[in-house]
Amino acid sequence: MNLQERLSSFIQLGEKIDSLTSTETQILCENANRQNKWFTEESVTSALKGISKFLKKEVLDQWLSKYQFDQNDQKHVGIVMAGNIPMVGFHDLMCVLLSGHKGDIKPSSDDVFLIKTVSQWLSDINPQFQDLILFPDSLKDSDAIIATGSDNTARYFEHYFGGKPNIIRKNRTSVGVLDGNETEEELKSLGEDIFKYFGLGCRNVSKLFYPKGFDITRIFPSFEPFEPIIHHHKYRNNYDYNKSILLVNKEPHLDTGFLLTKEDEQFVSPISMIYTQSYNDLAELESTINQNAEKIQCIVGGEAIQNTSLEVFNFGEAQYPEVWDYADGVDTMKFLTELK
Repeated sequence: MNLQERLSSFIQLGEKIDSLTSTETQILCENANRQNKWFTEESVTSALKGISKFLKKEVLDQWLSKYQFDQNDQKHVGIVMAGNIPMVGFHDLMCVLLSGHKGDIKPSSDDVFLIKTVSQWLSDINPQFQDLILFPDSLKDSDAIIATGSDNTARYFEHYFGGKPNIIRKNRTSVGVLDGNETEEELKSLGEDIFKYFGLGCRNVSKLFYPKGFDITRIFPSFEPFEPIIHHHKYRNNYDYNKSILLVNKEPHLDTGFLLTKEDEQFVSPISMIYTQSYNDLAELESTINQNAEKIQCIVGGEAIQNTSLEVFNFGEAQYPEVWDYADGVDTMKFLTELK
C-alpha cells in the first residue's frame, strides 16, 4: 500500500466520522461510557470532532509535505496508549500507519472500545490495514516504541524499552497566563481550557499565572457556565476529597463550589483544582516558564504574553491542536520516517 492509498483511507475515515448519525453517535458514546465513566457523550463527540479535523485532505497534504517516506523499511512500532481522554492514542496510530509501518497497539484498559472501533472502521475502508493494525499480548518483538504514561510508568518504559528506538512521554500539563486585561469572553474561553475533558488531559490548564496585585476571584463569574461539571460523580468525588484535604490541613484556598484554587509553585494540580502563582513582570514569568518547559504541554494567554518569545495559544484553543502539534514537542512523524 503506497502513501496515497493510506492517505485516501484516512480521508475516508474522516468522512465516516462526519457522517455518523445521531443514533450511531449515541450508541458509540454509551458503549464508551460503560467502559470509562469519564467518557461522557460530550467528551466522546468532542474527541471525534478533533480527529475529523485532522483528516481533511488539505490538512494532511500540508502536514505530510515536509517528510520523506521510505516504502522499503517497514517496522513494527509498539504504541502504549494513554486512556485519560477518548482516543488520545489515535494520533500516534495515524502517524505509524501513514509513515508506512505496522502498529502494535497496547491500548489503555480505559479506552479499548473506541480505539478498536476506529481501527475497525479503517480496516473496513481498506482491508489491507487488517495486517497493519495489530493488538499483540506483548510488545517485546516490536522494533520501536511510542509510549505515553506518567512519570512513574516512564521509568518502567525506559528500563524495558531503552534498547529500542523510542519516544517515551511523561506527565505534562498546560498553563494559562492572565495579564489583568482579559475580556469576559476570553475568561469563558479559559474555562474551556480548564474544564474540558474534566481536566484530565495534558492540554488542560492546571496552573494559572496572574500579575501581582490582581484579584484572582475576578475570573470566577466567567466560569459559572461550567458549574454543571460538579454533578458528574467522579469529578465530584475528586472535588470533595481535595477540598477535605485542604480543610484538614488548614491550607489557604478559594472555592467556587465546583473548582478549588490554591497558591502553589507546582504545575500539575489534582482534578477539580487549579494551582495559581503571581508574577512581577513578563520577563520574570517567561523565565519561570522556560525553566519548567519539560512540564508544560502548551500555554494559553492574551496579547501581552503572545508578544514574548513563548509559543502561546489563544484562550479556548488548548484542546483544539493541529495535527502537527505533537505531544511533548517531539516530532512523531520525523521519528517514524527516519526509523532504520
